[in-house]
Amino acid sequence: MKPKTLGFVHTSATLVPLFQQLTSEHLNGVETFNIVDDSLIKDVIKKGKLMPNTAARVVNHVKAAEEAGADVILVTCSSIGVAIETAATLSSVPVIRVDQAMADEAVQISEKIGVIATLPTTLEPTSDLVRRRALAAGKNVTIVSKLCEGAFEALMSGDAAKHDEMVAKALKELMQEVGVIVLAQASMARVVDGLTDAEKVVPILASPAIAMKKLAEIYF
Repeated sequence: MKPKTLGFVHTSATLVPLFQQLTSEHLNGVETFNIVDDSLIKDVIKKGKLMPNTAARVVNHVKAAEEAGADVILVTCSSIGVAIETAATLSSVPVIRVDQAMADEAVQISEKIGVIATLPTTLEPTSDLVRRRALAAGKNVTIVSKLCEGAFEALMSGDAAKHDEMVAKALKELMQEVGVIVLAQASMARVVDGLTDAEKVVPILASPAIAMKKLAEIYF
């Protein structure tokens, strides 16, 4: 029996090693390949939202992944979530948003959910997804969204320490208000790893590991 293949579509090359590591942890014997196009996220950031032509390119990348032999496709960027859902309706293999399993888990943990991001373009799609997954689960939730202004710019300019400090401060503030926090960007997960257990007063969810565990359960 030929091993199953998982195709990744990324908008940042920095996520490739992270998902390779998670594949070896959760999906033993599964073959993978990566399609990376950082012009997608750059366009979303520049325009402040996902434009139709960018969404069409996301759909094309997903189609390319299917043609390349993927049995399942995982798209690892939250900013292009709506396009991923469109692509899923046009594909004959499962197409998964990286943040869906995380949203589902958050909805089960608490009805006060914090969503934190360093980019406004990921804050809204993630909050929207949590809202819709709560509705699907028949849960009534309150969403508190928090944007770490300037943190993304700090990271892009090479000041990772400043980014981490800003995100950690925002996380601690948000924890006082909610019962669970979801990270709208995978890049923020390492900040959580830097917090002590005593500082983590509520569960903080990051999408990559949760998504990969869910894929392992359902598809592999």
